[in-house]
Amino acid sequence: MQTAISGLARRCGVTGLVIDRSAERLIKFHAVTAVLFLALGGTLALLIALTRWQVVHLLPAKQFYAFLSAHGMVMLIFWILFFEMAGLVFGSTVLLSARMVVPRLGWVAYAMMLGGAVVATGLMLTDRATVMFTSYPPLQAPPLYYASVLVFAVGAILGVVHFFINVLAARMRGDVGSLPLFTFALAGAGIIALWSLISGAAALLPAFLWSAGVIDSIDPGVYRLLYWGLGHGAQQVNLAAMVAVWYGLASLMTGGRPLNEGLSRFAIVLYIFFINMGAMHHLLVDPGLTPWLRNINTSYFMYLAVLGSLIHGFSIPASVELGMRTQGHRRGLFGWLRRAPWGEPGFAALAVSLFLFGVMGGISGVIIGGPQVNMIVHNTLLSPAHFHMTVVAGTTIAFMGLAYYLVPLIFQRQLVLRGWARYQPYLYGAGMVVWGIGTGLAGHWGVPRRHWDITFDRVSTLPTQIFQTTEVDVFMALLGIGAVIAVIGGAMFVTIIVATVALGQRTATPDLGRVMANAFSSAPAVAGASGEEGEAPAPAHGAFEAPGALVLSLAFLTLFVLLYGFSWFELSTVPWQVR
Repeated sequence: MQTAISGLARRCGVTGLVIDRSAERLIKFHAVTAVLFLALGGTLALLIALTRWQVVHLLPAKQFYAFLSAHGMVMLIFWILFFEMAGLVFGSTVLLSARMVVPRLGWVAYAMMLGGAVVATGLMLTDRATVMFTSYPPLQAPPLYYASVLVFAVGAILGVVHFFINVLAARMRGDVGSLPLFTFALAGAGIIALWSLISGAAALLPAFLWSAGVIDSIDPGVYRLLYWGLGHGAQQVNLAAMVAVWYGLASLMTGGRPLNEGLSRFAIVLYIFFINMGAMHHLLVDPGLTPWLRNINTSYFMYLAVLGSLIHGFSIPASVELGMRTQGHRRGLFGWLRRAPWGEPGFAALAVSLFLFGVMGGISGVIIGGPQVNMIVHNTLLSPAHFHMTVVAGTTIAFMGLAYYLVPLIFQRQLVLRGWARYQPYLYGAGMVVWGIGTGLAGHWGVPRRHWDITFDRVSTLPTQIFQTTEVDVFMALLGIGAVIAVIGGAMFVTIIVATVALGQRTATPDLGRVMANAFSSAPAVAGASGEEGEAPAPAHGAFEAPGALVLSLAFLTLFVLLYGFSWFELSTVPWQVR
């Protein structure tokens, strides 16, 4: 690789990593495409929220459902998968200082993904494929819609295969030994992605043949079973990729390394085997599945994946604490936390993503993933409140934080509007908190999801007064206000990235702010001590290195147990009358 630096590669002036120029170009195209889809999805989100806010009720019904269909695909699939593909190329080439093998395969994958995404989005926005994100039969879209989504899925499969080819080639050439934890976590996400995409293709291919008139019908139960391998699996791909970003940001911001990297890798393996078992909670009322199968998947198997998340929930704050204490911030139990780089966009994104995903997304997911509670809340606004906390408050904020560093490095541009970037994760996160509280409470009061008009007086001859209460009005107002705040935060991110790419000053050594100089090396990054605490010796033998993170983790577990127990108490008050 060293001999090719002058032509086919370059050495990054900031990290020292060798960057294959073909990989660099592919990362750029994926990243720009992802941000454009994020901008579109955020615009649709604002219009949908201002329609669900009953006082505003912006869109007519037909347009609302068309935009809702497009929003789900654009945000959960297109924006995130294009960004994840950029991450897969980065993790399998740049981070390993390795060249990209079979570049043509990467470009074919990108072209298929882009073509499929553009066509599918156009059909949904023009009300020719208003089948919601799930596209359950008997809802039927034109054959072109299913074909375009299938083309996108095949392209994504090729992109994941390309990642593994790059990693395998780097190992065989001796460019890398043990994979960095970031790349290892991406490999876990890639394995989950292959399963999810193949499952989705198996559901959509018969739907395409049915829409084209080749076959007379498809079994809705079989479709749902196969589809949720994609629908829920896509969220689990995001989870594994987000965890990779968490570890990356923790290292970049504080130089922290996991207390036990083997345990962190084991947690990722738990995701591979068990994370998608929780998809069964979408199928609890399907008659073709036995109660034993439903219960074992939504309890014991799912809990093994939860164990993986709990390991990360301790390991990442502990790595931050270890990194800060190594720098000399050792005063008190939480002195390291006070001295953390809260003004850096990467750390802000890490903290907001970790907190909101863990508290608002993770706990709610375990609670409503169980069969008893799920049967009550699945078709209320409580369900989207949960997965928006994971996909938006978790994954999206984490990806935004990483973009503030990868975009300047890959595009070789100075980040513009750095002052905006410092506050953007907090503003975006605050909007999602307000949105999540309003949406979750509305769902707790029984407000249905996906419905254009909760008064029903415009769609039925039997209008209802059930949801015309002061409480529901307040909750729906919080939904709308939170969406406005979050969209402003999202618009700030898009503006920063677009302005950086288009207007940022060209430089081989972009200023990344306060980052650890050795964050990309295999050895732990240790910067000189700073602050009033001063240098301090290593912990005494037998001392625990991260007592503050342990206390935070125990507090989280206590909250988890209390909320989980309270949900069962509420379930016990439901009047189940069987006559």
